[in-house]
Amino acid sequence: MSVRTRLRALFVSSFAGALALLVSASVAHAQPAYPSKPIRLVIPFGAGGITDVAGRLIGQHLGEELKQSVIIDNKAGAGGAIAAQAVAQAQPDGYTLLLGTVGTQVVNKMLYNKLNYDPAAFTPVSLVSNSPYVLAVNGIDGVSDLKGLIAYAKAHPGKLNFGSAGNGSSPHLGIELFKLATQTDIVHVPFKSGAEAVNAVMGGQVQIVIDAIPVIQPQAKTGRLKMLAIAANHRNAAVPDLPTSTEQGLPDFQIGSWNAIVAPAGTSQAQVEILNQALARALKRPAVVARLAELGIEPMTTGVPAYLAHVKSETAKWSKVIKAAGTKLD
Repeated sequence: MSVRTRLRALFVSSFAGALALLVSASVAHAQPAYPSKPIRLVIPFGAGGITDVAGRLIGQHLGEELKQSVIIDNKAGAGGAIAAQAVAQAQPDGYTLLLGTVGTQVVNKMLYNKLNYDPAAFTPVSLVSNSPYVLAVNGIDGVSDLKGLIAYAKAHPGKLNFGSAGNGSSPHLGIELFKLATQTDIVHVPFKSGAEAVNAVMGGQVQIVIDAIPVIQPQAKTGRLKMLAIAANHRNAAVPDLPTSTEQGLPDFQIGSWNAIVAPAGTSQAQVEILNQALARALKRPAVVARLAELGIEPMTTGVPAYLAHVKSETAKWSKVIKAAGTKLD
């Protein structure tokens, strides 16, 4: 090969490389920084519930950290499966997110014979919050703590009833967890909502209910319900005098309404990292910390590793409970 030919080849190669760099830089410059438009946060339950309240609060402050609006989109139904399916089918561009729950991310796959989405296929972003549940009773004479409730239930097998928001709901699984941990026989009575279940306990139709602090506490303050325990291993600032299940000898009886943010499969890790950093800042804001504490909601450890470890732990726990209860949904 002549010198002239080698020089020409070197020039062509250098020109092509420079052109490729120029095109790459132009494309990168043409793509706006994420996020450049509002983000939609899909909540798998209706407005007003504990999941919606937590999601709206976190969404507002996440949006302020990202300097973009976070639009709340409530899609209730099928234990959260309708919302989860909608997000699973959305474009993985970082602009559609799901406020996942123990239902959408863990138990639906165990409960439903057919599920139109794969919980494991989502791109995980982060855990965000947990609202520990409180067990409360009405109309059970002489029962003032978990020990007393267990003794009464064992002395009267099949005579106590508990109300829940429906088959497969978190309150339903919470009492099934209690039954498994205590080897007691308590009858489940499903209602259409958590509010109906609480009303049923106050009205004497059933004797036991379990739900989030903001649902139970107002009725306990008026004397219509008696709170026996918070189903957690540490006390909660919203009910500081209420003993935990762990303190009362039931460390395996722990349940709360936890939330996590996940995205459609294929969402870029760069966007996940931006969301994670913004979430971490949002959850440390004094206004967020104060409002969550007032509601009895606890911020959770952010980041993908914490989410994956939590889902693994929850899967192991609830698979045992659901198998023991024999609960299945169409």
